Amino acid sequence: MSETVIQTNNLTKEFTKLRGISSPRNFFDKVSFAAVKSINLTVSRGEIFGLLGPNGAGKTTLTKMLCTLILPSGGSATICGYDLARQQAQVKASIALISSEERSFYWRLSGRRNLEFFAALYGLSRKRARQRIPEVLEVVGMSDAADRRFQEYSTGMKQRMALARGLLAEPDVFFMDEPTKGLDPVAVRDLHEFIRNQLTAQGKTVILATHDLAEAEEVCDRVGIMQGGRMKAEGKVSELAGDASLADFFHNLIAGPETQS
Repeated sequence: MSETVIQTNNLTKEFTKLRGISSPRNFFDKVSFAAVKSINLTVSRGEIFGLLGPNGAGKTTLTKMLCTLILPSGGSATICGYDLARQQAQVKASIALISSEERSFYWRLSGRRNLEFFAALYGLSRKRARQRIPEVLEVVGMSDAADRRFQEYSTGMKQRMALARGLLAEPDVFFMDEPTKGLDPVAVRDLHEFIRNQLTAQGKTVILATHDLAEAEEVCDRVGIMQGGRMKAEGKVSELAGDASLADFFHNLIAGPETQS
């Protein structure tokens, strides 16, 4: 029986926003809306699980909750056996987040210096960091460019450095939020190969949030279809694509955001 790495039970996130003038006494109306609604999800060790859906479907909000960046409004979850609410330190030590909106690197420092900083932040000893940094640079193909300033890197090279940073502490789970956004086709292919041939070969679990149907079909073992904050269905893309009840979802996903409500 495969080991469960991620388990959620009715995981929910509500936000409150201010809307208009309601009365002289109550100037603003507070309106709550659920960005993620009662998500029940099970992901096994070594699996590549895709969160597939259009922009605004709730993929990023779900990812941020599972990465402890925002607190759930309801429900519960465990990551590698650790409770998301009560054992956040252990959860953080078990995961890495790779995002297309990467802004946490220091652009005037070299790639290597950045990794030294993050290694210290992750609690690696100097001895371990000196050993680990060359290893991860070699894995992501950035050894020759490691001493260049981060600001000189191409988008694809920055993504490789984000992967290198994620590998430093050897986490069990990688969360990737639209990781190929802005990458050229060669960089996309390299990233897909890295996920398949490097991460899963080491027994890592990957959660890949994407709105790209072709990417989900090529990379993911299974996907969860998200729409309106809900998980509509789970399974292989090839199987779900034949489900008549999901025909509109796939049509809109292929057609693009201009056709989506």
